[in-house]
Amino acid sequence: MAAYQEPLRAPTIKDVAALAGVGVKTVSRVLNDEPHVRPELRSRVLEAVASLKYRRNTIASSIRRLDQRTASIGLVVEDLANPFAAQLTRMVQDHARERRHLVLVGSSDGAPEQERELVAEFCSRRVDGLLVVPSGGDQSYLEAERERGTPVVFVDRPGRRVKADAVVSDNEQGVRQAVRHLAEHGHRRIAYLGDRQSVYTAAQRLAGYRAGMKELGVAEPQARTGLRDSASAQQAALDVLDTEPTALICGNNLITAGAVHAMQQRGVRDRVALVGFDDLELADLLRPALTVIAQDIAAIGRRAADLLFQRLERRDGGPYQRVIVPVALTPRGSGEIPTDGQGR
Repeated sequence: MAAYQEPLRAPTIKDVAALAGVGVKTVSRVLNDEPHVRPELRSRVLEAVASLKYRRNTIASSIRRLDQRTASIGLVVEDLANPFAAQLTRMVQDHARERRHLVLVGSSDGAPEQERELVAEFCSRRVDGLLVVPSGGDQSYLEAERERGTPVVFVDRPGRRVKADAVVSDNEQGVRQAVRHLAEHGHRRIAYLGDRQSVYTAAQRLAGYRAGMKELGVAEPQARTGLRDSASAQQAALDVLDTEPTALICGNNLITAGAVHAMQQRGVRDRVALVGFDDLELADLLRPALTVIAQDIAAIGRRAADLLFQRLERRDGGPYQRVIVPVALTPRGSGEIPTDGQGR
């Protein structure tokens, strides 16, 4: 049996200074990429860093800094497995990397208590700012963090009972556009499948459906809401298809996936038109390919990160902004299926 060995001590900034033959302040200036360090000194410090495999203690560094910044931000999404959250995270990370910031990411699973726990954990790690996809109806707990100087930007949905910047999609207009698009192909019997109405985006999209159907003069539109996953959406779609609609609009990508399964099960994929909100991976390979209302996730992530870093740079207490990012209808076939002129 091999003898136990004590783990090696991590090298310190003093070790780097000693090996390079310079002062600790010089090492610090090189690591912070400050100007006015002679090239030969910078080279010696970097060689010592590489030789010792030195890693900075960012928490200790932030404590020594006057502003106590950690060059990190926290991002709370609903579910990292969802394509929307995955793309949003990637965009925020790319944007933060340009500013030499690390992004800490966690999924709330749509649970308000888990959202609060993640925020508390991120703040205990002294993140400089927070990007939050809010869950539930009360984000007033964030007031305490804002009072401590931690800027907050809400993404995809505005926060409630707290004032802060927010970046959201034009959800209502997107669904109204879907209704008009289907109407142009002869549809009036258009059913809608949506998420829980306590969710801001779901409520906005249902409002868009109702407004669009009102424009068509349909007095009693057919909507099913409260659908949290593809399984519940599939069952709801099966029920709705029994009423013989000529078209379906789905309020998010999980609901769309469930509806596609239901339509395939009933053999009506080529007879009932379908428009989904949010794109799906391989949606263009379905037959017919899936028509969607696509969110500009790159723009959402970019604008949210921009707002957060503007707050970090200025800290001027300027007016809060709500940025509305346009959506776009992408026709691929499923939303262009015409009626047969007989209500189907």
